[in-house]
Amino acid sequence: METRQFRYLGALTSLFVTVLLLSNLLSSAKIIDLGISLGPIALIFDAGTLVFPISYIFGDILTEVYGYRIARRVIWTGFAAMLIMAFFVWLTGQLPGEAAWEGYAGQGAFDAILGGISGLLVASISAYFAGTFANSFVLAKLKVKTGGRYLWMRTIGSTLVGQGVDTVIFIVIATALGVFPPEALVSLVVTNYLFKVGIEVMLTPITLPVVGWFKRAENTDIFDRDTNFNPFRLDA
Repeated sequence: METRQFRYLGALTSLFVTVLLLSNLLSSAKIIDLGISLGPIALIFDAGTLVFPISYIFGDILTEVYGYRIARRVIWTGFAAMLIMAFFVWLTGQLPGEAAWEGYAGQGAFDAILGGISGLLVASISAYFAGTFANSFVLAKLKVKTGGRYLWMRTIGSTLVGQGVDTVIFIVIATALGVFPPEALVSLVVTNYLFKVGIEVMLTPITLPVVGWFKRAENTDIFDRDTNFNPFRLDA
């Protein structure tokens, strides 16, 4: 299985990493408030929440079609991409700005929008690592337990766990590092979690036939019965 060439795995990996990096960029850029509240809790969310749930849908497809071992390698690819992004955003912030740019934008604007992205990526990498692996682990285990049935239940169930782990870790660490204001912590946790899970549920009618299409196109349907689920193994 390890030497087999899949037609669409490279494209899925590229889309997964693209969504991951875009969500981090948007999270640093803006906090959105639509003026909606859940009792005393204002439903505000960082802009990255608009696209980040899509990475979990890609994660579901990768684990369900190709198995946990290949999904694990893709997750590490995303991890490396975020480290590269963090380094070059930090490096850019350290280099001197051109005079005209300083006049219409300036270091202050850069720091306000992207200056917090290093702290954001620390939070995001920690949350991503724990949440994405939790999602893949639960999905793979449920697939074996159910004999491959009830895909809708498995994708939603794994998202409930993975997004819960991801959201709490991300918001708490980002707040501790000064990316988000402390007074917004509870609102951000509640809103991000509800929003992410809600997107997964709404897109489930699309996710199911897409998974089926990939299984047929790749002629594969992996069950992780004897898989080593250690997230730090990359050789199997």
